[in-house]
Parts: sequence; structure tokens; C-alpha cells
Amino acid sequence: MDCRPFEITLIGANDIKDVNTFSKMDVYAVVTVSGAGVRKQKLRTPVHKDGGTSPKWNHTLKFTLDDAALVSDRVKIKIKLISDRTFGPTKIGKAVVPAKELLQSEKANGEKPVSYLVVTPKGKTKGSVSFGYKFGEKFSAPLPVQPEAHKKAHEPVMAYPVGHAGSSSAYPPPGVAQPVYQPYPPQPQPGYAYPPQQQPGYGYAPPPQAGYGYPPVVQPGYGYAQKPQKPKKGGGNMALGLGAGLLGGLLIGDMVSDVGDMAAYDGGYGDGFGDGFDF
Repeated sequence: MDCRPFEITLIGANDIKDVNTFSKMDVYAVVTVSGAGVRKQKLRTPVHKDGGTSPKWNHTLKFTLDDAALVSDRVKIKIKLISDRTFGPTKIGKAVVPAKELLQSEKANGEKPVSYLVVTPKGKTKGSVSFGYKFGEKFSAPLPVQPEAHKKAHEPVMAYPVGHAGSSSAYPPPGVAQPVYQPYPPQPQPGYAYPPQQQPGYGYAPPPQAGYGYPPVVQPGYGYAQKPQKPKKGGGNMALGLGAGLLGGLLIGDMVSDVGDMAAYDGGYGDGFGDGFDF
């Protein structure tokens, strides 16, 4: 790749915008070389204390430009003027210069200082910046190697066979026996110190369950308890009637037996008189 050295000497600025309210400005310049397909480079001058609106530097900055980009007018030189303030830097303005324009001017006029207008952040021109410059002889340089591309090209590739640690496959390759995993025996379940609570029913309460350390808790049902049945009045009368009937039967049986005996006695008495006495 063909390159060309470039030196720019910032002389100073004149009648630039004052961005300070009370004190004089402390001004420095930042020079940036950039463009399409061009490696960006940035350098700065020292701060001119109390330089105000006409700071001076007389400071030289050195860059290396791509000759092909320079000739094809793809290199821009930006000169930014900044006020160094206590609460942070404040932009004053900038001047943008095409590098090809400087190259052509050098061939025609030699190494003479030039001045360019300074444009404020609001787009208005205010003041100018002066600098001298010089292009060096063209030379060849090796192509720059991108760090990421170089790293990826020589980075070892970590690969694992299928079915081994680090592989993305979840199954072993064909022909490899799969490990057999024995299940764990079931864990004994702990007993309960209290019986499980009975679920409420819709009627009579369920019978209590035995076999636990404490008597079961009877849960109330969601119905009406059955009231005890009162004895009917007719039941006592029936028992009395049955007893009276049995007693009456016994009495009647005795009376029939007595009547039979009396009849037998009367019969025998008549027969006796018939045999012994004749009236």
C-alpha cells in the first residue's frame, strides 16, 4: 500500500466566537484525519491559557495518509477549536479541509500558510484558523492487519466427537452402549402423629377411625341430627291388653274344668241312687 507523510502546524486562530461569560477562554485545537475507507487518526495541540478569541499554538502534528484515498479525494482534515472550561470542554467551531485540495495547493504555491473559515455549531461563520502543512515523499507500507480477523484466522477450533463431553449431540454414537441407571428404592413415608382430618359429609358423621395415638376428631356434618323417637301411647295399652287376655284365658280354663268336675259328680250321684234305692 502506498502512503504519504503529512505534517500540519497549527499557527493559531483569529476573531473566533467567545463561549465564556466572564473569563478569557483557554483554547486548544483537535485535528482529525478521516474518510471513507480511511483509518481514523486524531491528535491535539496544547491549551493556550487566556488565549481568548485569538489563541496561538505553533504546534506541529504528524499523520500518515493513504495515497490512493488522498488522490481520490476521500481524506478530510477537520480542525476543531475547543474552550477548556472548569465544567467541561465547550465547542467553539471547526474548519473542514479536503486533503486533496491541500496537495494541489502545495504543488502550485509551495509550503505557505493558509487560513480557513471557522463554522460555529449553529452553522454560522465566525473567525478563521491558520496553519502550515507539508506532504512527504510517497512510500510503500504493508497492509494493516485487522486484529479480529487475524485472531479468528489463527484461533484453534475446539471440537468434540459426537457423544462425548462438549458435544452438542444428546445421544451417544452408534455402537456405544448406553449406561443403565438403577432407580433409587422408594423412601419410607413417615407416620402421622395425628389422624387425617375427616372431610365434612352431607348427612350423618362417618364412624371414627382407630389406629392412631389420639382419638379421631369427629367432624360435624352438614345436615340435621336424627331426634330420638318417643314411645307411642298405644304400645303400653297393647301390652296391658295382652296380659289381661292371658289372665282371662287362665280363669276361663279353670272355670271350664270346675264345670266338668261338677257334671261328673252329678252323674255319679244319680247312678248311685239308681242302683241302691227304688222309690
